[in-house]
This record gives sequence, C-alpha cells and structure tokens, in this order.
Amino acid sequence: MFRLWAKIWKDNHLLKDIVIENDDNELNRTRKIFAALDSVCYEFDLSKPMWLDATVREFQKHDKARFYQDNFVDTIEFDYLEIQVIEED
Repeated sequence: MFRLWAKIWKDNHLLKDIVIENDDNELNRTRKIFAALDSVCYEFDLSKPMWLDATVREFQKHDKARFYQDNFVDTIEFDYLEIQVIEED
C-alpha cells in the first residue's frame, strides 16, 4: 500500500487535505508519486506543479515537499501545496 497525504495551506491554516492510495504494484515509487500528485491536482482543481531542483532535494531528503507559487504556471490562491508520503510497502 502506498499512501500520499496532500495539504493546501494559507496563512498557516490548513484549507484542504486528501490522502491518495495506490495499490498498483506494477508502478515503481516515482511513478506512484507522480500518479498520486496527478490525482491530487485533479481533486483540488489545480494545474500540475513543476518539480524544481530544490523541491526534488527536499522530497528526497524528507519524503515531503512543498510547492509554492514558483512551482505553478497559474496563479494560486494559497501559500503552498504540501505532499508527504505516509505509507509505503
């Protein structure tokens, strides 16, 4: 079981959150993360964020990443989108 928790924050308040689960053992870890992020963006009606070098380093180190305005092409109405892996097989 792979689970990714996504949260939208504004002014240090949690606005929305969702947990995405993926049982597909055919996918590697990276593809599971991208698929979960696609699902998050669909559920929250967001454009897909770009993975900047700093975002990738943060995710590799902590299994958590924050996507700020710089990561999005469109204007966002919140401070950042945070994703975190909470369970892996």
